[in-house]
Amino acid sequence: MKKINFILSIVMIGLVMNSCSNDSAKSYPVAIKMTDAPGPYDAVFVDLQGVEITGSGGETVALNAKKGIYDLLELSNGVSALIATDTLQTSKIEQIRLILGTNNTVVLDGVTYPLSTPSADQSGLKLQVHQTLEQGILYTILLDFDANKSIVVTGTGTYKLKPVVRTIQTAVSGSIKGKISPVGLATVTVVSATDATLSFSTNVNAEGSFMVMGLPSGTYSLTITPVLPLLPFVKSNIVVTAGITTDIGTTVL
Repeated sequence: MKKINFILSIVMIGLVMNSCSNDSAKSYPVAIKMTDAPGPYDAVFVDLQGVEITGSGGETVALNAKKGIYDLLELSNGVSALIATDTLQTSKIEQIRLILGTNNTVVLDGVTYPLSTPSADQSGLKLQVHQTLEQGILYTILLDFDANKSIVVTGTGTYKLKPVVRTIQTAVSGSIKGKISPVGLATVTVVSATDATLSFSTNVNAEGSFMVMGLPSGTYSLTITPVLPLLPFVKSNIVVTAGITTDIGTTVL
């Protein structure tokens, strides 16, 4: 079963803005993007109908969302889709809520199955953020879905979306990318050399490429686990720098 990582990432880009002496007049621009990790499904379609942000005082703001049905598996290895933008009057974000419609489906071996989202249908898909914004900085929140943990088989031909979400500040984190040869199914796991609890994983896509995003600066080991009879490959001492993607090239298995 595939892992769906929902990765939630904050990208901070400096903007030139005039300062205001009155705090109530300050504004905080926000953009929300969506991406995915590749996996063993043909497609995962999510019906996005709205995006809301809740501030520390409990106030809720509906963002200018780009409604539509998105194929998450087309958004991988650094590819993302802008799904909402707006300018907030509050400096603190506690929660993001995705409002999903009923046209959510997963395609496996050419067959389309309904993808149920009962909790999202009732109150929206709630993602905890707890982020304080600064005036003059555009915060881009990246939601990265990973199907292994997020798509659950509930019966023969029945599937449920139960997202797992991780929050990352990409301005202070980096990425590792690469390819495998021969191309085939494989899982890529990255573990910090100094803190074994810092573990991240993804799958290679149909072209054999992969990218593990949201890594704090440091040194990591990477393990590629292909299907048998191919054997796992381990690469150690990979240095990750904030704001930079480290390319380890093509690994021959």
